Amino acid sequence: MASFFRRPPSNSWSDHLLLKLANIAGALFVMGANGYTVISPLDVYYTGRETYFTPAPWAYFLWPVIHLLVLGTCTYQFSGRGKELIIDIIGWNLPLLDFMNAMYIYSWTNQEYKYALIFMIFTGSVVSKIYRLVKASTVRNICDELFLHLPFSLYHGWTTCLIFSTAFAAFGVNAETEPEEFWTKVFVLVSLFILQTLASAYAYASTEGDLPACLAVSWFIWAIFVHQTPEKSPFVHWCALGAAILSLCWLMRSAIGLELKIRTRNANNVRFGFSGPNDHEGSRLLGGH
Repeated sequence: MASFFRRPPSNSWSDHLLLKLANIAGALFVMGANGYTVISPLDVYYTGRETYFTPAPWAYFLWPVIHLLVLGTCTYQFSGRGKELIIDIIGWNLPLLDFMNAMYIYSWTNQEYKYALIFMIFTGSVVSKIYRLVKASTVRNICDELFLHLPFSLYHGWTTCLIFSTAFAAFGVNAETEPEEFWTKVFVLVSLFILQTLASAYAYASTEGDLPACLAVSWFIWAIFVHQTPEKSPFVHWCALGAAILSLCWLMRSAIGLELKIRTRNANNVRFGFSGPNDHEGSRLLGGH
């Protein structure tokens, strides 16, 4: 009789099953919706409103990468360590993120750019909360890196860039019909400066920096440089080129920091003859804190 009322193990796959199913359903739905907007014949990202801060359409292929990684996160939640981080710490923030992202996609697809901006700001807020929770956790294995730090570092950097591009789509001038004016140039320059400041903050967030987040920002700025040709806007083209080159400096800084961190950890392992748990807990290979 006592065994009938025995509490199931804390790491049982059926624990918090509703939340786990919500995470999977939300990730699959958003991945399908975003994948459709990228490859659909409607060319949603090819025929959206053209502004002086619009990136090349291929920039949005970062979405499938992020969503595939988040699917890995949903798989990782069934492990004991994954449950501890994804279910107990992140909780319902992940389904909320999927919902906000889906509403952004819906608004963008229907060319309701002001609504898209609102939902992207909410999406960025939820991502920022998850990002802080993930960075505050201790890294113990490679799965923590691949299925938590990597996807949400990319997610955070990418959604921040999309806030700016969506704001230009909502309130900026139409680059196909209107020439760039003084205030357009000012807002483009300020936006590039803020993105550079953000990338530098990622690079110096820790000893090894946050390489995936820096990569997302650099990817976005290079896409702006490619799309905003000298024929469209010489000012935006060359400003974006300067910002893109500078973003590579933050990438290099993060890459060097990562390499030094790996060498230090390996040297400690060789010195002491084993890899203790503290070696793993103190290391952040992809987007540390």
